[in-house]
Amino acid sequence: MNRLLQGDVGSGKTIVAAIVMYAAITARYQAALMVPTEVLAEQHFAKLSQLFADFPVRVALLTGSTTGKKRRDILADLASGEIDLIIGTHALIQDAVNYNSLGLVIIDEQHRFGVNQRRILQEKGLKPDLLSMTATPIPRTLAITTYGEMDVSTIDELPAGRQPITTTWIRKNQMDLALQRINEQLAQGSQVFAITPLIAESEKIDLQNAEQLYQDLQQALGDKANVALLHGQMKPDEKDTIMRAFSDNIYQVLVSTTVVEVGVDVPNATVMLIMDADRFGLSQLHQLRGRVGRGKKAAYCILVANPKNDTGIERMQIMTETNDGFVLAQKDLELRGSGEIFGDRQSGMPNFKIGDPVGDFTILEVAQQEAKQIFTTDADLSAPEHAGLAHYLSQNRERQGSLD
Repeated sequence: MNRLLQGDVGSGKTIVAAIVMYAAITARYQAALMVPTEVLAEQHFAKLSQLFADFPVRVALLTGSTTGKKRRDILADLASGEIDLIIGTHALIQDAVNYNSLGLVIIDEQHRFGVNQRRILQEKGLKPDLLSMTATPIPRTLAITTYGEMDVSTIDELPAGRQPITTTWIRKNQMDLALQRINEQLAQGSQVFAITPLIAESEKIDLQNAEQLYQDLQQALGDKANVALLHGQMKPDEKDTIMRAFSDNIYQVLVSTTVVEVGVDVPNATVMLIMDADRFGLSQLHQLRGRVGRGKKAAYCILVANPKNDTGIERMQIMTETNDGFVLAQKDLELRGSGEIFGDRQSGMPNFKIGDPVGDFTILEVAQQEAKQIFTTDADLSAPEHAGLAHYLSQNRERQGSLD
């Protein structure tokens, strides 16, 4: 298996992964789940430990914070085969980590890892099956080009009970409308995210900054809400403390930079206010919007922007027209280009020498089907009609040392 599973947060990817893990473990192989952050690793560890509580499956957690005797014991048990399922961060691919019979590798939020990191983990196993998972929608055009060697599965339903989020776009001089919605939701006991691109004021860029927005909302809301400020320059323990307090409804309004984009789950939050929304890509706006509407209440996303060009206006309009992440991801690719969505270093996004993954989608799709057909019927390219292709690949391998 070499498969990419994509679906919204809460759509059931973890349950799919758990079933695959159990299949591998009952076949006497080990399974490894690698995630980008310790917080996410701990969440998965807690959930999967609970899921497998009544089964003969030994689950362990290995991160950068795992040290001393605990780390030594885990490494020994991994090497001996005592541990069936290991969950962790980049710690899983360190030289000191050895597996007994790694047969399944699962990568969560796979776009956060580079190609080499995924390869190192696979090479620690017995030609393991690979399941990559992502909540960031991959457009069909990228699915057949960047991920052409992978099978792609999609969970395209909203999670049970999830309501579509009502999205509106207003200009900066209409902030009274946003405050009206915020006050209305606060009165109903709900909570609010307020997002801005910058942390502090910049003379060069006239954007609403987090510190100014924090002060403005404190003044505007008065004693109706406790307002907190969160940004990426804070220490990890500071961020955790504020996020926990927001989750516990000690703070009703959280002013933040995009540090909340992934992995924050506060079901009581019903309003996402995004300042200078035209400065964000569609996929990022969709991720931010996905932070609300996780409970049973109706949810709202308010985009505040004065776009300077037609592209900015189009981005705002399409956000108000659809909640479909796949439609937005495709549109984002068309408007911004692939290089701005996926960095080469992070995801191994190729620079196409021939062809445009958007404009040439139809012929790329045909090319992918042709390649699969050739691989199925004549994998060693021995047929006379494939002599030219065999010669080209042979020359390329000699010149570059590989076919990558």
